[in-house]
Amino acid sequence: MTERLVVIGGDAAGMTAASQARRRRPAEDLEIVAFERGRHTSFSACGIPYWIGGTVSGPEALIARTADEHRARGIDLRLGTEVTEIDPDRGRVRSRGADGREEWTSYDHLVIGTGAVPIRPPIPGIDAPGVYGVQTLDDGEAALAALDRGDVRRAVVVGGGYIGVEMAEAMLLHGLEVTLVDRNDQPMNTLDPDMGRLVRKEMEQLGVRIASGAAVREVLTGPDGRARAVVTDEAEHPADIVVLGLGVRPNTELARAAGLPLGAYGGLLTDRAMRVRGTDRVWAGGDCVEVLNLVSRTEQHVPLGTHANKQGRIIGTNIGGGYATFPGIVGTAVSKVCAVEIARTGLKESQARAAGLRFVTATVESTSRAGYYPDAGLMTVKAIAERNSGRLLGLQIVGREGAAKRVDIGAVALTAGMTVEQMVDLDLGYAPPFSPVWDPVLVAARKVADAVAADRRAG
Repeated sequence: MTERLVVIGGDAAGMTAASQARRRRPAEDLEIVAFERGRHTSFSACGIPYWIGGTVSGPEALIARTADEHRARGIDLRLGTEVTEIDPDRGRVRSRGADGREEWTSYDHLVIGTGAVPIRPPIPGIDAPGVYGVQTLDDGEAALAALDRGDVRRAVVVGGGYIGVEMAEAMLLHGLEVTLVDRNDQPMNTLDPDMGRLVRKEMEQLGVRIASGAAVREVLTGPDGRARAVVTDEAEHPADIVVLGLGVRPNTELARAAGLPLGAYGGLLTDRAMRVRGTDRVWAGGDCVEVLNLVSRTEQHVPLGTHANKQGRIIGTNIGGGYATFPGIVGTAVSKVCAVEIARTGLKESQARAAGLRFVTATVESTSRAGYYPDAGLMTVKAIAERNSGRLLGLQIVGREGAAKRVDIGAVALTAGMTVEQMVDLDLGYAPPFSPVWDPVLVAARKVADAVAADRRAG
């Protein structure tokens, strides 16, 4: 008897799950129906800031697999069709097409891949023309159309996280005067404040004006109804274009209405096989779920395409008759603004405290290559280790070319549960064009290992 898999959401998690399930089970054994309310499928949202900035082409270049390619593989993909209700008791979903017609579709397996939605605070003017989010390809097209008007000179970016700093770069590349408004004291709140200050210094040197500790109260509009300024408690910042980079939240209203379990961040809770807890045939992955942080052992919402694709593959494998699990994450992320690279993995200090961990830290300055080799770039590396045990808890890096991807050393060490003493002895690749004799990450590990040893002697 043929089973039916229904997928809600046509991006990374949902379509990876559908594609993997199809590889393992033929159409006569498993019918696959996928609903996507937008016009595009399987696209890289992470690439949108670089498309807007002109570094990469798009939108076609950002689409990993088109709707027609999915259909050619035996997936009934329905674009412009929104799922409006999940009925887990009867095993069915209700959808509404572009023509307004509604219908119920039954399922034997359901994959929820509804992603996340941008945070838009309820302030006056936030929805005015000239205010842009950066979540979909349609968002990117709208922002580019505004920039191509020719009368845009000043940009205000609201939010200093990953999207905020990336969009600040995109606006700089368009030759605009850029102001970044952030309610936090430093940009990149995913870093500790001392490392965030380094990012701020670098961005200011690039010409970005940063208004920190400033919550947005209103977006003012002109006689034409378009945004003309962003107002905070302290100042009014003129703008010809406003870009929102305030982060995202899990898109789980459908799941909430269906009574499915949500976590503290509003994301769906799953087991390690990515099956929604308390259900037998409902699965979820991507930006709409919460995941286990292997360092703090707490659930977190970490919206990244890397996790979404892995989780989709795991779901498809399990529906396809195999067995796979998602062990969790360590919180690795990298970004850049022009030539400045930013990276972190594991916990920052406030997260370690919240987890009840006692720790020591060390911060070092080094270079990406041997000091005598041309174009060696400076970088700052901060390591956090647990007191007594010496277990690595986190690593943060701010620097120039060759800095960001070094954080992967820390990601592997965190996943393996290594101590900083063990890290010091890692056999990393060395040649003057690539690294000093002591790689900057190992220098930081050695220094924090000394702090651990001193703490043990004192205790």
